Amino acid sequence: MNYIFPRFPEGRTKAVTLSYDDGHHHDIRLAETINRYGLKCTFNLMGSRVEKERFLSHAFIREELLGKGHEIANHGYLHRAQNKIRPIEGIRDVLDCRIALEKAFGIIVRGMAYPDSPVNRFTDPDTYERIRGNLTDLGIDYARTFGGDNDAFALPTDWYHWVPTAHHDNPEIMDYIDRFMTLDVSAQYIANRHPRLFYLWGHSFEFEHKQNWDHLEEICRKLGGRSDIWYATNIEICDYVRAYDALRYNAEGTAVYNPTCHTVWLDAAGVPYTVRPGETVRLGT
Repeated sequence: MNYIFPRFPEGRTKAVTLSYDDGHHHDIRLAETINRYGLKCTFNLMGSRVEKERFLSHAFIREELLGKGHEIANHGYLHRAQNKIRPIEGIRDVLDCRIALEKAFGIIVRGMAYPDSPVNRFTDPDTYERIRGNLTDLGIDYARTFGGDNDAFALPTDWYHWVPTAHHDNPEIMDYIDRFMTLDVSAQYIANRHPRLFYLWGHSFEFEHKQNWDHLEEICRKLGGRSDIWYATNIEICDYVRAYDALRYNAEGTAVYNPTCHTVWLDAAGVPYTVRPGETVRLGT
């Protein structure tokens, strides 16, 4: 057996996800636009704004975001930078936000985007490890950071330091999209045929401030409507990749067992396989 690579649902090699912050009323237009192109987004909301229904009503969030398959994630109760405040304050900001969102919508909130300031595992590793530990204890399964591009379209190796592809105002964003859309994973060198993810982030009010909603339309036209791409929220990608990572192989790599509740797809030596929950599949036969 040679290399084994994960594949997204239905054997796809590429996925697209969006992440937009702060819960401004311009999220209404953002949601309307991305829905037309079949894109999925994680909306990172502040608990204090949600409680007061500032900018977005509970009905809109429930019907037009959650009801359309988007994700609601944690952005801090008061939007406080985790790496700039005392640990107890950081813990409270995340916990209070999670409680506010869960009470308002009857959901379980497991995702997060770091508010106000990026958290980087390289620039201050001790602070990062402390924050990562706190988030794990608080039931947060991933946290998106920012600063620097992930134009290799790589999946995260650390879910609490999830670096997106780029902000939508990045001057190279259209070049990144073109490279991603034309990328043929099967044509890459055999050891580099891992799946690719395009991850766009930003704030909806930026389109309004710059009066460039046409920029969003162009992005959506380029990224949307492809049957060979999986359009998913942040938590859907996190759950799926973790399910793949939970697969168990025999010593020779000729059989794989799926202990999870997710159906998982993989590529083993160029051959596609589907492994259903509780199933053991022979490889290379």
